[in-house]
Amino acid sequence: MTAIDKYNNAFIESFELSVDELSGLNYQGTELWDSVGHMTLISALEDTFDMETDDIVDLSSYEKGIEILKSKYNVEF
Repeated sequence: MTAIDKYNNAFIESFELSVDELSGLNYQGTELWDSVGHMTLISALEDTFDMETDDIVDLSSYEKGIEILKSKYNVEF
């Protein structure tokens, strides 16, 4: 599984979305991405990418997460 597949799966499983709904997704942009949903996403991303909590707290959109992973964790998408 590629990095983008793993990243997408964290969002898909946390928010019950399809891959087509991820682009442009922002915090509170879907019913399940509330504060509780954000904690679920944090857990999935920490487990998958070993991200630090501070970076995940800054994650405010689908695209922002990709930017953080590329710049701070050298993840290639």
